[in-house]
Amino acid sequence: FLYGWLVLPESLKPELRRPVSFANANPLGAFLWLKAHPALFGLAGVVFLSSFAHVVYPSTFVLYTDYRYGWDEKMVGYTLAAVGVLGAIVQGGLIKRAVASLGERRMVLVGLACGAVGFAGYGWAPTGFWFWMMLPIMAIWGLANPGTQSLMTRQVPAYQQGRLQGALSSISSLANIFGPLLFGHVFAAFVHSGPRQAQLGVGLELPGAAFYLAGLVLIGAFFLALRVARAASFDPVMR
Repeated sequence: FLYGWLVLPESLKPELRRPVSFANANPLGAFLWLKAHPALFGLAGVVFLSSFAHVVYPSTFVLYTDYRYGWDEKMVGYTLAAVGVLGAIVQGGLIKRAVASLGERRMVLVGLACGAVGFAGYGWAPTGFWFWMMLPIMAIWGLANPGTQSLMTRQVPAYQQGRLQGALSSISSLANIFGPLLFGHVFAAFVHSGPRQAQLGVGLELPGAAFYLAGLVLIGAFFLALRVARAASFDPVMR
């Protein structure tokens, strides 16, 4: 905070700066501001659903792989390292090419579709080997967020870009609050954990249920993006 406040120069030109409004610096103000821009509001829904689906990782990944594959800390570490390498490849080498060949809208749709397929594959994978085979497919999901952000930044003038990023951070924070409650309970309900499963009345053994649910959330994000991203793609850039 101190480094940013005292050292980093302000990148926004003086004529584009606006005074900070603390009345709008809250989740409700961010929601109302997004709702006033239909295309922006729809794309914000895509961001929320994508962020919500992502929460299944910290909520259940270690529990799931331990329960189903018997992975120890070392194997979990190797898997997360592989995820990091694949993510770096997508972020560092594929995004620019994907934008050039697909365009932002198709890039978002391809990313969300691959994410949904990847989650379904995680839930199905009968062995750790097949879980690993899903990692490259899931890595393509990394195309969706940059494409969505690019479409969103084109909907607001330059002096509101910071407000947009703050609103998106609020949306992601809400997903991180409520996501663990849902995915953790779903995982508990569909494994042979005794009292919890009996309490919920679920007799089906389906350890990958939380990943299947995350995949369904991304399918919802896909169809929402299909509806709203076309208009955002052709809206003129505001300045």
